[in-house]
Amino acid sequence: MAEGEAPNVEDLDLENFKAEDFAKLISVANDEQIKEVADGPHRKMILDQIFGRAAEHVNPDKAKGHDAVVHFKILDRPEDQGGGYDHYELVLKDGTATVSDTPKQEAKVTIKANPVHFFKLITGKESGPVLFMTGRLKIDGDLMYASQLTSLFRLPKAE
Repeated sequence: MAEGEAPNVEDLDLENFKAEDFAKLISVANDEQIKEVADGPHRKMILDQIFGRAAEHVNPDKAKGHDAVVHFKILDRPEDQGGGYDHYELVLKDGTATVSDTPKQEAKVTIKANPVHFFKLITGKESGPVLFMTGRLKIDGDLMYASQLTSLFRLPKAE
């Protein structure tokens, strides 16, 4: 693989793929490459892996005392995958996080972004405030709480 070239998703073992490796891929991929992966047949599997690992990345000391429900809407799901968006619910309670792809509770805050910007946000390639101020991240609900969210998690960094 040449520098700046993203690998083929089919070649990756997503269940054993480290978050830091994902961050590295996002750091070298351009928007078009990220979009190609996000629009591909593995979109749901990639998002499930990301959200499924949220509990591993929560910082219990910082999240302790938080009791909130956060919804994530990953926009622009391709029509051949049902259109609309992928919807995940993150529940923070007593320093732990649980996630579901079938939201059941009312959210304190809902975060909406297309997958390119979402992937950049969770890997630290772009900041939440910059994405929000440029309209690439939408927030419904408690804006102040949303501004604290990334500090409650240990975000993977490209190694």
